[in-house]
Amino acid sequence: MLIDTRLTYEDYCLLPSDGRRHEIIDGELYVTAAPFRRHQKVLANLLYYLIDFVKSHDLGEVYSAPFDVAFSRYDVVQPDILYVSKARISIITEKNVQGAPDLVVEVLSESTAKIDRTTKLKLYARSRVREYWIIDPETSSAEIYRLVPGGYELAAQLNSSQSLTSPLFSGLELPLSRLAE
Repeated sequence: MLIDTRLTYEDYCLLPSDGRRHEIIDGELYVTAAPFRRHQKVLANLLYYLIDFVKSHDLGEVYSAPFDVAFSRYDVVQPDILYVSKARISIITEKNVQGAPDLVVEVLSESTAKIDRTTKLKLYARSRVREYWIIDPETSSAEIYRLVPGGYELAAQLNSSQSLTSPLFSGLELPLSRLAE
């Protein structure tokens, strides 16, 4: 008889509040330290632009970490930013998001870059997140992944001289150079 030793959402809820980010992916615990200043600056600027755009166009809701996204009993993460469209707002509860947001954004840091580009990329595709943005705060660049049958395709690789756009946000043109200001 095999015993399932994967961590669950119930186990996750028992973890200490120790100032670090705890996430469970496929039942495995990932713990990361608080990010550095540049990461937080880029995150704050991106969050400001997205919230302003989403609110002014009444498109849905935007949240930043720490706010849990429970994809399954064995997959609970805290993306840097998440967006849920108005049409799907019912997946947001007081405690967490139950299912796939329309957009997830991860701002890279030394301790998370590998996980963001591999483990989380696979998780978000498998969980059917429509778009996944990976923002590199050191270069003010972005990788934009869009869901297609069979997983994600890299829809755009943008450098600091370009603007980020998305079919999720008609009319949004966000100059990547502005994120580090």
